[in-house]
Parts: sequence; structure tokens; C-alpha cells
Amino acid sequence: MDASLQDRLIQILGPDNLLLDEADRRFYSQDVSKRADFVTNAVIRPGDKEELAAAVKAAVEAGYSVFPRGGGMSYTSGYLPTNSKAITVDMARMNRVLEVNLTDMYVTVEAGCKWVDMHEKLKDTGVRPPFWGTLSGIRATVGGGMSQNSIFFGSGVHGTAADSAIGFEVVLADGSILKTGAGAQVNSSPFMRHYGPDLTGLFTADAGSLGLKATVTLKLITDPPHKRFASFNFKDHPSLFGAASEVSRRGLATESFGFDPYLQSQRMKRQSLASDVKTLTNVMKSSGGAFKALKDGAKLALAGRSFMDDAQYSYHFITEAHSAAGADDALAQIEEICRKAGGEKLENSIPKIISANPFTPLNNMVGPEGERWLPVHGLVPHSKGPETMAAVEQCFADHREEMDAHGINTGYLIATIGTSTCVLEPVFFWPDERMEIQEEVVEDSAKKNFQDFGGRPEGNAVVMKVRAALNKLFLERGAVHMQIGKAYPYREGLEPGSYAVVEGLKKQLDPTGQINPGALGLI
Repeated sequence: MDASLQDRLIQILGPDNLLLDEADRRFYSQDVSKRADFVTNAVIRPGDKEELAAAVKAAVEAGYSVFPRGGGMSYTSGYLPTNSKAITVDMARMNRVLEVNLTDMYVTVEAGCKWVDMHEKLKDTGVRPPFWGTLSGIRATVGGGMSQNSIFFGSGVHGTAADSAIGFEVVLADGSILKTGAGAQVNSSPFMRHYGPDLTGLFTADAGSLGLKATVTLKLITDPPHKRFASFNFKDHPSLFGAASEVSRRGLATESFGFDPYLQSQRMKRQSLASDVKTLTNVMKSSGGAFKALKDGAKLALAGRSFMDDAQYSYHFITEAHSAAGADDALAQIEEICRKAGGEKLENSIPKIISANPFTPLNNMVGPEGERWLPVHGLVPHSKGPETMAAVEQCFADHREEMDAHGINTGYLIATIGTSTCVLEPVFFWPDERMEIQEEVVEDSAKKNFQDFGGRPEGNAVVMKVRAALNKLFLERGAVHMQIGKAYPYREGLEPGSYAVVEGLKKQLDPTGQINPGALGLI
């Protein structure tokens, strides 16, 4: 790094918040999918939006590209350096909840705030954002969720992370800070998203390519106190999609997700007795009422793991309402829909556990024996869910011989978003060398059965080859993606006129192309 820029960044951030050690730089130059071809020259750790703005301005003026990193959970190379003059921004110090406004119903956080920390701050207030976190929320940040777009908690009814955003403060390449939404009105506060053209929307799902989010404001809703849970086994994926899509169209489940036999077996293997006890305790705490808590706890304890032994395609629902009658009615509708689709009722342990423990350690980012793990996904309308799943299975069949030769296994996560969308997420597991990021994130207690596979580049190459084939398949079927990063064919899949507008925005906001170059295919 240039000595003059190093001195300037130390002045802005302090010496402890400029990381130059090679081990640090290599760690920040990898995500869940790969090590970058380039190692970042430095990692900066701003403490507030003013430091962030000053540091970005200094780096850009010195000719360096800036790569924003949230919690580091990208699997699409979202923040990986793409050239030899790179600076990575670690947002971990910008982690505060700045305002909880219970009158005007919004919460403002710094972009490096983790979903779990916002959840803890809000849990006794009776309110929450409609979308309130990802399964990786123990590390994933709110700003990262906005840049990548994310799903899970609340998505079944309320949509993606971006659908709950109402305003940002964004640091642009020149170091200026842009406000969006009602907060951009000179005498106002960030209480509403829309005031003229939707500037907030421009900075959602942008992979951090248009600017660096400094603060995020989310709308709040009252947290429904009544929850119900349902799990069903389906003999095949067409019947699963039939039930999940109908529940989605009716808006009955805030969380709606399922697994194929392989992925659910992987999840069952990796759990421990210790986590069962903790889970049981939390389920009882969250059940409400001493008798109900004991009853739910006893059912969960008796069910153990055996209830999944004969499951084929399992699917799980969480529904919530402001009255017990409303929750009961939604549950009754879900059960009727699933029965008509051929579903067989399962013990509802999995949705209860996830509801009671929403942000758990990320031991699922490897296989039970320490295998590498990598998802890929496509979002399609309900009408295309079963045919897309069939096409994915055919793709795997076409590559089965070489996948088997390298011990590559696959599973599926299936989910719904809002009333219109199916999520199909194929997942790869294969024996290969773990990177530093897996060793850092996975708990020591989960590593007792890990094997040392050593580097297996041939197997890794096959995974990447099949992932590329799936991306092409999704493109041909009109699928869209979250977490676009640098992995999905965004440019190739967008109407030329639409992509020209995105390129124009990039040129306006980042004239020299130094903010996360390569993301969204933008250079």
C-alpha cells in the first residue's frame, strides 16, 4: 500500500483499525465459495459514517478499489477483490442500533449491525421489522442483507429484506453521504420510503456496487404474539410444491421452508445432545404458560430425531397472528392444504426449534464431517417451481458420473417468498480443503468428527462446472437471484435497456468504477 495513503488512513481510523498483516488480508479475501484471485492490500474498520466517508474518499483518490464486506457470509464472491489495488471495508465496528422509534414505527441501525443484535434490542419492545433476519443472522449484517437481498424470518408473508427497508445513508465514491427516502427531505425524519423516485430501492440488492451503506432504516410492525407450527412429509417434490405454493398464495405462513431427503439427513446428523437440551429449554421458554411449556417440551423430547427417519420431502410452516383464533384458523388452513396435496403430518419439532432459536451458530456451512458446502439458487414463480426442480435434477443426472467420482453430493432447500415466489436452492457437499473462513466460523464442538480431506482441486472444479450449468439453467427458465454478487449472470439475463440504466447509475455514482468492481457484472 502507498505510504501516503497508509498514513492518511491511520489519521482517519487510528492504527488499530487498519489491518495490514498478511494473514488478515488473506482471510478478508475469501468468502464461503472461494479464495479471491487477488489479496486485498489492506482492511479498514471505520467506527462511524464520518470515518467511513473519509476513508472511502482517501482510498478512491489514491487509485484503490473499495470492497465493502458485511458479515462475510457471501457465497457469490460478493465482496472479493478483483484487482491488485484493493482495500476491503470491514463494517464490524459500525454495529450500533441508533434509534428505535415506537411512535413513528421505524428502527435505524448502522450497516454493520448484526441481525441477531437488532433482534435482541427489539425483543422486549413488542415490535420488529416485517423481515427480521437471515438464518446466518448471528454473523450476517443488516447492511449486507440489504446489499445482497436476503430471505427467511418473515419472508413467507412480508417478502425479502429489501421490502422492509425505508431509507439509507450511503457513502458514495467521492466521500459524500447520500440520504434516501423521507429522511432525504431537509426537515424530515426517515419515517417513509417513498418521496419522489424510489432512491432507496436503487441501493437494495446492488451487491455494494453503487455505494457503501452506512445506516439502514427499517419499518416496524407489532410482533404477533400467537404462533403455530406445522410439518408435513411429501412423497415427491411436485406435491410439496403444490402445497407450499397454495399456502404462499393465501399468505398463511411467515416462514415456509423444506428439505429433500439428503439435506434433511445432513441436518439431523450434525446436531448434538447438548444442542437438543438448549433447544428444548428455549422452546419451553417461548411456549407461553407453564402447562403449555411442559406439554411442548415433553412432545419435543419424546419425538427426538426418530420422527424424521422415514421422511422423504419434509416441509415446515410457522404462522403467526394477533389472536389465538387467527393463528388457529391459519394453521387449520395449512393442514387442510397439505392433506389435500398428499402430505402426511410430522411432529412439528423443526419449526418450533427454529422459532425458539432463530440465530444459531453457523455449523451448517460445512458438512457433518467437515465437507465443503456451497449453495446456488433460483427464484421462480409458483407456476415454474416443479418444472425447474425437475430440470435441476436432470442437470445433476447429466453430471452424475463425474460428481460421484469426486464424492460430490447434493441436496435442496425449498422455500416461498410472499404470495408469488418459489425459492429453489440446490446445495453441494464435497470433500475438499476447508478455508480459513470455515475454520473461523464453525464452533469447535462441531469439529470433533471433521476429516482432513486435503486440497482436491479436481473435485472443486467439477462443483464449479455444475454450478455454472445450473446458473445457465436458471437463466433459460427466467429465474432471478438474490445475492447476485459476482457469480450470477445478471448482465446476460437482463434486458439490454434495463442494464444500460444500471450502467448509467454506476457511472453517475462511481465515475471511475472503484466501488466493488465486478459486482453485478459492472466494471
